[in-house]
Amino acid sequence: MDLLSDILSHIQLSGTLYFRTSFISPWSVKVPDYENVARFHFAHKGRCLIRIEADRPPVLLEQGDLVIITRGAAHTLFCDPTTENEAVQLDQVIEQSGFTGTGALVYGELGTDHETQLVCGHFAFAENKENLLIDALPAYIHIKNYGEDAGVWMENTLKVIGNEAGRQQLGGDMIAMKMSEIIFAQALRAYLENEGADHPVLAGFADPNIAHALTAIHKDPGYSWSLDRLSKVSGMSRTAFATRFSKCMNITPLGYITYWRMQIASEKLTNSSDSIITIAENIGYQSEAAFSRVFKKYNTKSPATYRRSIRQSF
Repeated sequence: MDLLSDILSHIQLSGTLYFRTSFISPWSVKVPDYENVARFHFAHKGRCLIRIEADRPPVLLEQGDLVIITRGAAHTLFCDPTTENEAVQLDQVIEQSGFTGTGALVYGELGTDHETQLVCGHFAFAENKENLLIDALPAYIHIKNYGEDAGVWMENTLKVIGNEAGRQQLGGDMIAMKMSEIIFAQALRAYLENEGADHPVLAGFADPNIAHALTAIHKDPGYSWSLDRLSKVSGMSRTAFATRFSKCMNITPLGYITYWRMQIASEKLTNSSDSIITIAENIGYQSEAAFSRVFKKYNTKSPATYRRSIRQSF
């Protein structure tokens, strides 16, 4: 599994589709915040403005554009600047529209051609799990003319999502939901390959030498990695590798190894029945005691206590 796919699989990414809108001018909708998710809006038809950060200009979302609000922050969608301050809460919009959970969410004054069709939903992440990559992302990612930028296959995928969402055809919402997970991975890849190269942590994934080392760690997290071994994988000298890795990732190479091992351990304790010693050995610890000491530093709980608390919450 490649580096990005491995990270996304461990954060247990899952897509949820809300609806396809038919917002008819004039309209303005205030969307509340939502923890542990990245919300998305894809402009299937028409355009709108999105106010995500109060101290920055609104984002213009044109037909074919995608915006991902990476940490589920509250935001306002509106058709033009004159309507922004008249925004109606999303739950009121749903109630007033009579939306039942099927079909399109139709809202606004009928009899006008100024319609905006958005495909809206979110990508959920596992709760209470730190993730360096997701945490390093900006407040939002805006990709213009997304289908064209990602290639013909993605353009076709977006058309399918737009056509399936809310159409009340058998299996349509499930098709759109699963395809939306592809959208997140592709959008993240596009961002890492472009603007992300200049941001801490994200820069490590964009740097070919550092990415080689990260890939090696992810492929074999239980290996007894050292700076010498990782520097050889990266094709750099020991000193140059350690310096560049720390600068790009905001963490030392050995610190990242420990971090990733704890990510794997948390997932295994949550989703598997493997014994604690088996989990420990698989990620490079020779004893349960050594593993437990490190795990407790990261999670404030011992592995056994962590597992019990997770299971009791289900």
